[in-house]
Amino acid sequence: MNCFLDYQERAKRTLNDKGKDFEQMVSHMLMGIQGESGEVADLFKKHFHQEHDLDTEKVLEEMGDVMFYIANLCNVMGISLQEVCERNIIKLMKRYPEGFDAERSINRE
Repeated sequence: MNCFLDYQERAKRTLNDKGKDFEQMVSHMLMGIQGESGEVADLFKKHFHQEHDLDTEKVLEEMGDVMFYIANLCNVMGISLQEVCERNIIKLMKRYPEGFDAERSINRE
């Protein structure tokens, strides 16, 4: 079972994409990513700066919403979430072959 593919397919089933063209879909997904990631940031802002308890369940819920929009942006673009993750790891392994290194980060090409 491919967890990423399964997630992408399930996320697509709950997306309202009727009558929307490519530009509208991409715009919708990008606004969703922005909005939901802002909600994640807000939970941490309240925890770090306003003395709220960190609600891990709410963080998980909001991070799931971010994933929904990322998965559906992949769907709109015709790419797999698995490929996105694999390419990202390859890039990071090239950048930091021995793990994170501040010097390599500062002097990145």
